[in-house]
Amino acid sequence: MPPSIGLIICSQRTPRAGPQIGTFIHNAIRESYPAEKTTITTIDLAEWNLPLYNESGMPSRFSSADEYEHEHTKAWSREISRHEAFIFVTPQYNWGYPASVKNAIDYLFHEWKGKPALVVSYGGHGGGKAAEQLRQVLQGVRMRPLERMIGLKFPEMKEVERAARGEDLGLDGEGGYWVGEREGIQAAFGELIAALEGEKE
Repeated sequence: MPPSIGLIICSQRTPRAGPQIGTFIHNAIRESYPAEKTTITTIDLAEWNLPLYNESGMPSRFSSADEYEHEHTKAWSREISRHEAFIFVTPQYNWGYPASVKNAIDYLFHEWKGKPALVVSYGGHGGGKAAEQLRQVLQGVRMRPLERMIGLKFPEMKEVERAARGEDLGLDGEGGYWVGEREGIQAAFGELIAALEGEKE
């Protein structure tokens, strides 16, 4: 079976650019890694819409989905458990990552533990501050985030404004301004797969 990778869209605001940026990343990966080699599933936090953490116990004390109180937690646990590695696609808000992804991470512990992760950030300056903070949080739940991170920088403020309005950014066209980032995304994904393969040896 090919490895299963979860591509997490970390933003929940409406409108937003997260889904089309996630699609751009997915398509860039598919140019070098066809579907028969890896399964990539988009996990959109806006669709999950998890409430603020409301389990009565600590996630590190639970060992299976059935031990959680709430059905939304059980479903989230099963979703994360079925993937072997993750790509986090996050915007940068006020020098940090969205509360939605911190909340989603904090719901679980063992489901994340030991799994490789790649952080891809985007923003007016590439989102590097948010990426670094998120990477530390992933280490906190004992994931294995890659040293390499991808920062997608909008070329002009007008593009930031278009993204905030949820407008089409033209990322998949030949003239898309992140065409030159595809090679770096593919290389980072290769490192993610190598981390998985190293784990299995």
